[in-house]
Amino acid sequence: MRRTGSRAAATADTAGVPSERPTLHDDPTTGASLRTPAVSLAPKPEHYLNRELSWLDFDRRVLALAEDESLPLLERVRFLSIFSGNLDEFFQVRVAGIQDQVAAGLSTPSPDGRTPLQQVAAIREKVLEVVAAAEHLYSEQLVPALAAAGIRITYWDALAPEDHSYLRDVFEARIRPILTPLAVDPTHPFPYVSNLSINLGVLVCRPRDERQVFARVKVPPTLSRFLPLPDGERFVPVEAVIEAFLPALFPGSELFGRGVFRVTRDAELAVRERESVDLVQDIERDLLRRLRHSDAVRLEVDTRLPEEAVGFLVEELGLTNTDVYRGRELLDLGDLVSLCALDRPDLKYAPWTPQPVPRLATAGAAPFAEIRKQDVLLHHPYESFEGSLEAFLATAAVDPDVLAIKHTLYRTSGIESGTLRSLQRAAAEGKQVVVLVELKARFDEEANIERARALEEAGVHVVYGLMGLKTHAKIALVVRAEGEHVRRYCHIGTGNYNPTTARIYEDLGLVSASEELAADVADLFNALTSGSEPERYRKLLVAPRTLRPGLLDCIRAEMEAPDGRIVIKVNGLSDPETIHALYQASCAGVEIDLLVRGICCLRPGVRGLSERIRVRSILGRFLEHSRVYRFGSERRGLRYFIGSADLMHRNLDSRVEAVAPVEDPALQQRLEAILALYLHEDARAWMLAADGTWTATRGSLDVQARLAERARAGKADI
Repeated sequence: MRRTGSRAAATADTAGVPSERPTLHDDPTTGASLRTPAVSLAPKPEHYLNRELSWLDFDRRVLALAEDESLPLLERVRFLSIFSGNLDEFFQVRVAGIQDQVAAGLSTPSPDGRTPLQQVAAIREKVLEVVAAAEHLYSEQLVPALAAAGIRITYWDALAPEDHSYLRDVFEARIRPILTPLAVDPTHPFPYVSNLSINLGVLVCRPRDERQVFARVKVPPTLSRFLPLPDGERFVPVEAVIEAFLPALFPGSELFGRGVFRVTRDAELAVRERESVDLVQDIERDLLRRLRHSDAVRLEVDTRLPEEAVGFLVEELGLTNTDVYRGRELLDLGDLVSLCALDRPDLKYAPWTPQPVPRLATAGAAPFAEIRKQDVLLHHPYESFEGSLEAFLATAAVDPDVLAIKHTLYRTSGIESGTLRSLQRAAAEGKQVVVLVELKARFDEEANIERARALEEAGVHVVYGLMGLKTHAKIALVVRAEGEHVRRYCHIGTGNYNPTTARIYEDLGLVSASEELAADVADLFNALTSGSEPERYRKLLVAPRTLRPGLLDCIRAEMEAPDGRIVIKVNGLSDPETIHALYQASCAGVEIDLLVRGICCLRPGVRGLSERIRVRSILGRFLEHSRVYRFGSERRGLRYFIGSADLMHRNLDSRVEAVAPVEDPALQQRLEAILALYLHEDARAWMLAADGTWTATRGSLDVQARLAERARAGKADI
């Protein structure tokens, strides 16, 4: 744990639970003030699961996919790499934030009652458990299975002399020229160890020294992590090759111990927007600060690294022994993903081709006519992103009747993506094009600056959203002249405008010519560009103003009905006020099904609290990413919403989010069919118990495979 901290503020999702007093909210439809009934159940810490431990539980479920012997072998390897990457992000973001609270002396408990110091201890215990499981899976199952399939991960000592000779040539020609051995002594200070880099640490005794010194050799990220041998079947970790030739990097010196280590650093930006004059410049400067000066939060070492070297690293990095994680196997299992690029279709899922959506793929002005007839619901990756939404934007870009296009970008692919090309083309055609680029999208800050500049150079008007809020809403607007009138077409989605992730993320989108909905989207864009928010929205629920009260009103309406029913599908559920409202609804007799892919802090099935709440998580080939909210009953009528917001404090109060109603009966029927699959009693899923444990069901229904079958059969396009 760091001895000094850079941020004292608590993380957003440790906000307090609601008070007992009634509160006032604006009704999202009428704008009138409604009084929320006083809380009838006193919130208690035991009502909530810990957010950080729930994140680790989610990553453990990902690891379980890697353990599933029924999956293709390289897909299991991919899931193991995803597990490792998730854990890296967890330390960079969540652990870093909690360590800052500890360093600042904060003791405010999380909703489940744990202080920051207690959370750090609980996190370490669970991380040790999941990492041990991952290492066992790698060494005892995946490595032997890969070898049996003709993909062998091997090390120096297991190689023949001719292999040594080959690797010596590779080392001299391609590796040694870019290595820089760095010793630490009075004239050479401890070097900055870059985030998540692979490094070799070694104790060196040079002829002029009276004692050993620590030296570090960074493995350049430009090198492939696994070097193939000429037979194409055996792969040697690059650090093992460098280690074999360490004496050549320290001529005349004795080496007394060596090992691999890796440092994880705080990845949060600390831009103070309210004091910013130029947000782009400030974020660029803070990116440089993060690159060079961010605090270390974790030290991974292999067991061969001498304790003297480990202690030296701990001291220099400002850590403690509890921040050290010792591994017996390969450090950074995430790099195993490179093996998934091998041309071995027999070890992978059968390729999936997203199916076309003809109503939006038609050339010319036909898509606009189709949308005027009826709203369109998109479901990726079962349906093509490029052939639907990107095709629609491409048509809009060259349509002479289109006057303006407005768009948000949170995460997208490179500047060559179809979406960006269409926006640039539209600007070149003389249309008014406005793009809101979220510069604070974590890990995409630098890329988004590059995209913003490319758009500006093409004549696009680029804005950066509202001060103090991330713009996470997925919205687009096309304004078109049609005769003597101007008509607006809008898209509200659950996922990013990214053709790459649209092939592996499950997401929904609504394309509509509804005058009220399009007017709301237009008002939201105006709010984002001007900073002046409208008094009310007609259809949209927008965070941070109307989304929270709107959802609470929907929950309250179900409490007042004799046949109350709620179904919610989200990525995360950690907001204490929403959880408490769901507890109240359960106690009032409402039947509630929650589909939560990742973090869930609600305890289902607790007598007298959540007996009518069921929570399941579905993981698979595609990342479940859509957010769907359903309220009502068949007798009273059902209300459906889709959008960008999860039920987390940051989404409801600290981001700009947009959730739209789906009102077309045919589209509602389609959403109902999708939800019915997720909730099918025979669906393959994980169920959450009251004590916080997740248990895999023995269901035979693969929901994602069934959705793919429906799309292939042409039953998905409505």
